[in-house]
Amino acid sequence: MAQRAIAQWWPLAQLPGLSAADLTQLQGLGLDDTRSLLRLAPNRDQQRAIAAQLQLHEHHVRKWVALADLARVPSVGLEHCGLLLHSGIISTVQLAQQPAHKLHQQILRLHVREFQRRNLCPGMGEVTRWIMQARDLCQRP
Repeated sequence: MAQRAIAQWWPLAQLPGLSAADLTQLQGLGLDDTRSLLRLAPNRDQQRAIAAQLQLHEHHVRKWVALADLARVPSVGLEHCGLLLHSGIISTVQLAQQPAHKLHQQILRLHVREFQRRNLCPGMGEVTRWIMQARDLCQRP
């Protein structure tokens, strides 16, 4: 029997694209890891409120929440959450619903367009593992 995926939580300081100034502001709200960010900002209204409190555009907060959510998938982590976001995947729920071959094609196109390198693209097996772990996490209460 396959092992169930266990959500991974990361220090906010390690979240891609988060500046030192933004990190300081989030820490001022009592946030120190991705779990606390997801708990404080579970929906658009809460994300909008945090953005207003920090005097930032809400797309910044939405991006951080998306990265934190994707990074909780163990095989995605901090290494691939940005890749998924740039491929159009904004949540673990959305990742869980993707057909592996279609997502792999999206990621491959992104790699070719941005890096002109096909060989750096995660393989189909890895993409499938991301999707399976996302499904596992989404099925939990």
